[in-house]
Amino acid sequence: MGALSANYTVFPNGTAYNASIDITDTSRYMFADTGMLGENVPVTVTNVSLVAENGTPASFNWTTQWNSPSTITFPKGNYTVSYMAPLRDNDLKGAFLSPYNVSVFLPKEFDVRNPLLAGLSVGANVTRFPDNTTTITWNKTGSFDLRFYDQNREELLYMFAEFMIILAVILLMPFLFMRKPPQQ
Repeated sequence: MGALSANYTVFPNGTAYNASIDITDTSRYMFADTGMLGENVPVTVTNVSLVAENGTPASFNWTTQWNSPSTITFPKGNYTVSYMAPLRDNDLKGAFLSPYNVSVFLPKEFDVRNPLLAGLSVGANVTRFPDNTTTITWNKTGSFDLRFYDQNREELLYMFAEFMIILAVILLMPFLFMRKPPQQ
């Protein structure tokens, strides 16, 4: 069996994303993110839909327990679950129980090419298109992590770097002027 697919599309304002994830031979799906210690952290989702492998919409039951991730249940089978979820701090990540082919689509407002501002988990392939949109893919991965940035953050980085260079020059000038010439 080949890897399943998971597709994520980030909104132009960077506050949310749409996800479309293939699931097989299962009767439930949990809306959770991975916390710092690997624990399941609840994710608030909207616009949830479930489509059977034959393309017909499927019904599901929604379960939400206090302080735990929401879960949908449905008859066991192969489906595609789609939903919309919020993004925080321009960071998108996911973990899977089996290998997935993951694709993340970034609008032209965002970029991942500067390694000082972006973060890509191992195995990422980045494709930048002429219209400045970006696609990041991982093949047969169990998890992914993507941190992206906008033009404002890149400008702030350059401004900070310029400030640090100026500060270094100012601090080094007295040292250079106080050096004594070598004695002969």
